Amino acid sequence: MAQHDSASSNFSSGSSSFTSLWELATLFLRLGATAFGGPAVHIAMMEEEAVVRRHWLTREQFLDFLGATNLIPGPNSTEMAIHIGRLRRGTAGLVVAGVSFILPSALMVGCLAWVYMRYGALPQVSALLYGVKPVVIVVIAQGAWRLARTALKSTWLAALGVAVAIAFAFGMDALLTLALAGVIAVLVKLARAPTKTSLAGAFAAVSGLASGASGSLGLLFLEMFKIGATMFGGGYVLVAFLRSDLVLRLKWLTEQQLLDAVAMGQVTPGPLFTTATFIGYVLGRSPGALLATVGIFLPAFILVALSGPLVPRLRRSAIAGAALDGVNAAALALMVVVSAQLARTAVVDWGSATIAVISAVLLFRYGMNSVWLVLGGAGLGGVLLLLRQAHLV
Repeated sequence: MAQHDSASSNFSSGSSSFTSLWELATLFLRLGATAFGGPAVHIAMMEEEAVVRRHWLTREQFLDFLGATNLIPGPNSTEMAIHIGRLRRGTAGLVVAGVSFILPSALMVGCLAWVYMRYGALPQVSALLYGVKPVVIVVIAQGAWRLARTALKSTWLAALGVAVAIAFAFGMDALLTLALAGVIAVLVKLARAPTKTSLAGAFAAVSGLASGASGSLGLLFLEMFKIGATMFGGGYVLVAFLRSDLVLRLKWLTEQQLLDAVAMGQVTPGPLFTTATFIGYVLGRSPGALLATVGIFLPAFILVALSGPLVPRLRRSAIAGAALDGVNAAALALMVVVSAQLARTAVVDWGSATIAVISAVLLFRYGMNSVWLVLGGAGLGGVLLLLRQAHLV
């Protein structure tokens, strides 16, 4: 009860009516089971349910929390669910809301991973994935395009993004590039507009970006925890981190397996971070799926619990804002480089190239939901298989 009282005191403008844990659970289970289309769609649905329908918090408070999710690493829409739960019922609400939003997608992806491991070598399943992979590349590219409109606020940030892309393409670690971009952005901010903030304080403000820069199931958990605790820039930047660590450094996955994992995360509702569930199952069956899921999402719960009470102060911090600008520019660069690198695995012939072009037109020109594109790509892959078997193509 003390937790609930404490949480309630944090939002004098919002509704003060009692919210049960059951209400939080049912709402976020439903959202987690139906929220297709990526973080922007998830957040819009949460705003409709929590602000407009239930009056659990004001629109201003909602925007405050949305801004705060951009200042910490991790999956933004999941962190918004955790913020709302913390606000309504303290620590218990934080856990219930977050777990409820994650659970439907994790279960769906886990079931798909079981099917993949059991039947993934069959020609019919391979044909579906053949059609899905080019669509995934286009969806990642669109995520980069959308991020570019807000991340590249100035010419110098664009130049920083280009420099990061070159460094990453030549082998620099993904986490290190993000950390350095944040540090550089803060130093440029201080050089252009000197403040009373000391240089030591500036480095302290971005030191969290570099934490953790420094197989077994335990190592799988630690790898996923590191990614969840350090990844800025939205769900699709996740692909860059996974490729850097699990494909190139540890060699636990092939690039094709990584694309398959992203496709499964894309075709299900809820957070794209449940891609980790698929990867965990591939590497360690059910225990691996559980540990990978807990590992990648646990930092979001910890960071929201720590940062939630500090939201107003974070939003006013020029140093935090400058670090975020640099990190966002770097995240965009990672997305561009990874989509180009993975395209070599996904677009392998005229059929996959055709699917990629059609998907790009439908997504960029007509704004088709990415879920329908993924399903359509799977269907086209199946059709091409039948035509090839009939020797028609």
